[in-house]
Amino acid sequence: MPGRFHELSIATADIRASLDFYERLGFWQAPTGDAWPHPYAVVTDGRAVLGLHEAPQFSALTFIHPDLAAVADSLSAAGVRLSLRQTDPEVFNRIEFNDPAGQKIRMLAARTFSPALPAVEEGAACGYFGHYGMPARDPLAVASFWEPLGFVAMPPQTDPYAHQSLTSDGIDLALHAPQLLPAPALVFCEEAMRWKIDRLRALGVPFDSALPRELAMEGAALLEAPEGTLLLLLTGAL
Repeated sequence: MPGRFHELSIATADIRASLDFYERLGFWQAPTGDAWPHPYAVVTDGRAVLGLHEAPQFSALTFIHPDLAAVADSLSAAGVRLSLRQTDPEVFNRIEFNDPAGQKIRMLAARTFSPALPAVEEGAACGYFGHYGMPARDPLAVASFWEPLGFVAMPPQTDPYAHQSLTSDGIDLALHAPQLLPAPALVFCEEAMRWKIDRLRALGVPFDSALPRELAMEGAALLEAPEGTLLLLLTGAL
């Protein structure tokens, strides 16, 4: 059943504003196709891949699988309710469903963008992308859901914040308590983060003042993209 990670799909009401934000942080664009009827762009820092969709309610973790009909049947047999099933030969095939914490998952039959060229300059100004953090009240149930999809649950960690990693070949996920951060976040982490935060401030990048108390450490900061995506910057190693 495991699919190949494709992108973190992000819904935005203003794709130009979102593009400007991520490009200011050192992300660059990948060539996109015409699979979607709405405005669509992809940006990457070489590790994180973000699909920006000017379409409401389109945010999801998106994967590729060549046989979606078989996947859909397997999920249904396992008791997973599909919120969308398009497996007709005449349409662009996709299915959608949610994990136990409510995270939307989308599977597509084919890619919607071409691989991005390597960066010609330094990577993202916000540091090394570690994982996509997701709030989970029942991490055991969420981890058990993701493991058949190709993820490996690691032991819980406390540094640089309390979380449990779910690793894969395409993207690493991490589960954290909703009390820590009630929304998902792109988590960047490296030893030189304090210097990167100071540099971003000097460039006039605005930081969110609502950094949770448990994360209010030296060398930590929170950014919010125009469409609402959170970027958590931490000092240390994941």
